[in-house]
Amino acid sequence: MTYRSEVVGSLLRPAQLVDARRQFEAGELAPAAFKAVEDRAVDDAIAQQTEAGIDAITDGELRRYAFYGHLVDALDGFDKLGGWAIPFHDEGGEQLVLKRPVVVEKLRWKRGMCAEEWVYLRARRTRPAKVTMLSAQQAAAYYDPEKSRGAYASRDAYLADIVDVSRREVAELVRLGCTYIQIDAPQYAALLDPQMREGYRQRGSDPDSLIDRCIELDNAIIDGHPGVTFAIHICRGNNQSKFYASGDYEPIARIFERTHFNRFLLEYDDARSGGFEPLRHVPGDRTVVLGLVTTKKPQLESADELKRRIEEASRYVPLERLALSPQCGFASTMEGNHVTPDDQRKKLELVGRVAREVWGAR
Repeated sequence: MTYRSEVVGSLLRPAQLVDARRQFEAGELAPAAFKAVEDRAVDDAIAQQTEAGIDAITDGELRRYAFYGHLVDALDGFDKLGGWAIPFHDEGGEQLVLKRPVVVEKLRWKRGMCAEEWVYLRARRTRPAKVTMLSAQQAAAYYDPEKSRGAYASRDAYLADIVDVSRREVAELVRLGCTYIQIDAPQYAALLDPQMREGYRQRGSDPDSLIDRCIELDNAIIDGHPGVTFAIHICRGNNQSKFYASGDYEPIARIFERTHFNRFLLEYDDARSGGFEPLRHVPGDRTVVLGLVTTKKPQLESADELKRRIEEASRYVPLERLALSPQCGFASTMEGNHVTPDDQRKKLELVGRVAREVWGAR
């Protein structure tokens, strides 16, 4: 199946869902009532993507408190808010800090990470659909040498368990009929940003060696499932319309050459992403999904401008191996980006429309 348009993952949470989650977490709403609200929100998300003409849809990640929530909530062993607080900022310098999880006990399986999401989506979709999961490289950020040492003597020991549980989840999704799995790896942005790369060096870590290790981990998670499409999404941070990294893909271009992913969903909505030149490293049997439509700002892009940029990218990757998407999710966390539901709808419709005009009807 050729997908010319897709979303990256998350959609804005409806106000009713946000309220219901708060009530549920406070013990004021029964699980059955909360699930009914979740189900209605997912139904609406499926309908919105379908009406926009998106080829490959998701459930909007609406059952998660953040894009990594499926991992943290499905496994015992994480302190949900006790990890390193990462600063995000925008072009104007406004900052916010996101408190991330940290592993503090040996991981123990509680439930499937994505099975509920997939089974519900499978039963209601009329178009191809996918599930999003966290990369081992992103999960590596949830290890702290001090706070995590009592559970795991080293980051590698922790990551060995992350790979095991992730492979188990992939196998279960495949058993349940999922044929498209996306791995989210925004932490790679720390390895392409020049300042962050220098920070790694100053702390005694070689960023290129880290990239090689992360590629091994990613391949270990996805290998061994013929007939399943695997994609990797790489962006530079996405939290309430803010980011944490800048730089082009050249420093991490070996990801294109050495990973076993079929599709690369890449952020390309503004100058922070650099040019298309690093795409020359993409092997001839892979697809690049150009994230040209921003989810961070309400302004709607011009269809003609999108077509011009697709044509520019086709100098490095042939048009038949390109596709289109937003640059990231609309709500990597519950709060969502600074766009309205109507902005979101228009941007999804734009993605669907331009894809049909460039590549024809699916």
